[in-house]
Amino acid sequence: MIETERLLLRPLTAADVEAFVALHADERVNRFVGAYTREQARERLVAIERQWAERGHGLCAVELKPSGEFIGRVGLNYWAELDEVELGWTLAAEFWGHGYATEAARACLDWGFATLAEEYFISLIRPANTPSVRVAERLGFAPLRDGTFLGHPVTVYARNRPSAA
Repeated sequence: MIETERLLLRPLTAADVEAFVALHADERVNRFVGAYTREQARERLVAIERQWAERGHGLCAVELKPSGEFIGRVGLNYWAELDEVELGWTLAAEFWGHGYATEAARACLDWGFATLAEEYFISLIRPANTPSVRVAERLGFAPLRDGTFLGHPVTVYARNRPSAA
């Protein structure tokens, strides 16, 4: 579990299926990340659990500290197609604009560099997703390349491991 000033981040599990489906059901959210049926969500969550077990990292639930309310997901996801680890974030629309995405993603990024041997992390961002571009830039990511991923055009942003001072 990762703790920030306002948030708790814990590995997603198959028990999160209802919250995961609800998060992705909102058109404001799913226009860039897609929606999930219950079965698709269950399959994705099982894969996330497997990645945690096999690679030692994966996606986390983002919960508000005081209430434990599920407000989104964040984390490090390995994409075999790219042989790269992506830092990604998706929050419920009603929690946009409060700095939660940056806070959660920064905590995962710091944890990733402290825990994993990766020299850099990427973020796959669809061109019109300017709020995610702003989060990536706040975290020190910069455009690396353009491409297509899972059938959608993306800009791949990257953040190198900080050099030892």
